[in-house]
Amino acid sequence: MQVDRELDTRGLNCPLPILKAKKSLNEMASGQLLKVVSTDPGSIRDFQAFARQTGNELMAQETVGSDFIHVLKRR
Repeated sequence: MQVDRELDTRGLNCPLPILKAKKSLNEMASGQLLKVVSTDPGSIRDFQAFARQTGNELMAQETVGSDFIHVLKRR
């Protein structure tokens, strides 16, 4: 999957990964992909809820070691 921007939020806890993702998405064009890397286990639920509430599409979520990776598509 080709992402347009990557955001490293390792070490940050809720709500900071969501707030930083929201800021990045606002700077992106419709249809572009944002990859967010987080170490907060709660980010799985947080990004699912964020996508539902904002209309941005959650394209993928995966866990790699202690990292939680989320890919969002800008609405």
